[in-house]
Amino acid sequence: MKKDNKKVIYWLLTGCILIFIMVIVGGITRLTHSGLSISNYKLISGTIPPMNEVEWQEAFELYKQYPEYQKLNNHFDLQDFKDIYFWEWLHRVLGRFIGLVFIIPFLYFLIRKQLTKSTIKKSIVLLVLGGFQGFLGWYMVKSGLVDNPDVSHYRLAAHLTTAFITFAVTFWVALDLIFPKKKTIEKGIRNFVRISLVVLIIQIIYGAFVAGLDAGFIHNHWPMMSEGKFMHETVYIEQQPVYKNFLEGKSGVQFAHRIIAYIVVAFIIGIWLKTRKLTLTKFQSNGVNLLLLGVAIQFILGVLTIIYAVPVWLGVTHQIGAFLLLSAMTFTLHRFSK
Repeated sequence: MKKDNKKVIYWLLTGCILIFIMVIVGGITRLTHSGLSISNYKLISGTIPPMNEVEWQEAFELYKQYPEYQKLNNHFDLQDFKDIYFWEWLHRVLGRFIGLVFIIPFLYFLIRKQLTKSTIKKSIVLLVLGGFQGFLGWYMVKSGLVDNPDVSHYRLAAHLTTAFITFAVTFWVALDLIFPKKKTIEKGIRNFVRISLVVLIIQIIYGAFVAGLDAGFIHNHWPMMSEGKFMHETVYIEQQPVYKNFLEGKSGVQFAHRIIAYIVVAFIIGIWLKTRKLTLTKFQSNGVNLLLLGVAIQFILGVLTIIYAVPVWLGVTHQIGAFLLLSAMTFTLHRFSK
């Protein structure tokens, strides 16, 4: 049988779709403050939720031993706990399922010798990224089980960004098989798209910072942070030294996220302008057009999310927009690569 066949491509694209779903569920988990509802980690038995009232009560009693219940949710009854438990349980089960979807077909293709050496190496990288992503999820949750009833926004950013990167790499490997031949494009433009991708990833990291610090619930105006103020004074006085405001201060992180959004828009418009006079293939042209459309929609979603103080549905939609924008950027860069 032919190596790197359609089955391999479908396998990789299925992984992309599952990671996409995983990120959506992760976003809902974060926005509903469900992420600390399961305080223990059981790889196998943890896939089965409590099945009767006795088991539910045991799980609830365990939850009561940790800071989130003691400091924030001590008014919760069992039904409230069940509501937040569901999203975290689903998030973890999806993670395990994705692991199986990657590992089992990989071993099958390996045994049947349906993978080239290049694809085997890339697949191993994907497996390592997936395993690291799982570790970061546990590491993130652990930070909210000690004193502070919330996870570290640094660990949240690492967890989310690794998910986005794992998706992008998986998508890239699939594109390598779908489009084995590439049309060389001017090196300067190719490098400009690479820089744009880096800026977009930085913006994704800052989006995670905003989520982790709940920074979207303040300064709910646009284009000003507050009435008549493009930069609110709290941007640079919350933390000392000053640079910490842009890493750990709610106002500073939100301000940085706003500014980087303008930069992302400028870079993508730059890509569109730089490629207008070039003779592009159909897929190259489609990639650039999707980028322009995607960044316009994502910018509008970002504005609405801040104005309406992050309702769950809008926060999740905004995160989906970031995911789709990264997809378009990855596709465009792949089509512009050698």
